[in-house]
Amino acid sequence: MRDVTAFTTVLIASSLAAAGTMAQDKVTFASNWLAQAEHGGYYQAVADGTYAEYGLDVTIMQGGPQSPGRPLLVSGQVQFYMGGATGAINAVKEGIPTITLAAIFQKDPQILMSHPGQFASFPELAGASKYILGADGFSSYFTWMKSQWPEFVDEKYEPYQFNPASFLADEEAIQQGYLTSEPLAIEREAGFAPDVWLIADQGYTPYSTTIEAMRPWVEENPDVAKRFVEATIIGWYNYLYGDNAAANELIKADNPEMTDDQIAYGIAKMKEYGIVVSGEAETGGIGCMTDEHWKGFYDSMVEVGVFEAGIDVTQAYTTEYVCHGLGVDLAN
Repeated sequence: MRDVTAFTTVLIASSLAAAGTMAQDKVTFASNWLAQAEHGGYYQAVADGTYAEYGLDVTIMQGGPQSPGRPLLVSGQVQFYMGGATGAINAVKEGIPTITLAAIFQKDPQILMSHPGQFASFPELAGASKYILGADGFSSYFTWMKSQWPEFVDEKYEPYQFNPASFLADEEAIQQGYLTSEPLAIEREAGFAPDVWLIADQGYTPYSTTIEAMRPWVEENPDVAKRFVEATIIGWYNYLYGDNAAANELIKADNPEMTDDQIAYGIAKMKEYGIVVSGEAETGGIGCMTDEHWKGFYDSMVEVGVFEAGIDVTQAYTTEYVCHGLGVDLAN
């Protein structure tokens, strides 16, 4: 295996030198939610000129409630979309030729929260008085949870209303959340830090916050796709481990409700739990994906009935642009 640290600077320099001789290619990246620290690497690559150095003029289209990002991708109105493994596999099932180019999050940040000290282990959460979950979670990770621990039962399910009132009123309840946001919201509102259970650390392993594109577009523009992925990888390293002040200003400009302490909290939790840098990404670099990981997730979901058997999961992604060690020496 090559020394990825020694070669990273050469790889970056070569890419930038090549980019300097070409016109700026205009592309749009659609995120799946409002601007936040979890999108920081993309904003970093805009703010510090990394995209420009790679010959790209990138517009970030932030998402939000009822965001049409995926339809915009399919219709060709945007070139890249912030997707996830489940959506990518469903697209294969439906015959939609999307393709995942990189997995920025090695771990899905989906969590369950409980009141402090109520439960000593993840399986004990089955004994909660109620499970406050969104419909998507109930049909995906909760289905997987029941297969691992049959003590989790449908009868305790309560639809999540996107406010914590029901959770706060019942000390024995558990509620879904996002690692980088809901725990801080609970602490602000209720004055206590909930216990946090990252579902990914229990064995639920979809890639998250991926870079998706349309396969026909990538086949016509492979160099643009490669440069976008590589510049985004560098952007994420610089955001997590470098000066991210300018990127954070862009995030707050797009999403005026975002605060500095929320951004700082999000960055800290992404680092603490290895959301971006863990597993194959530790040596392969941010965005790394493997055939084994994709197949393992798909097979586990077939086993519990979330996906049907026979989907060619290899059509959902390509590893061509990732796992080359780009940027690993920028982590500190």
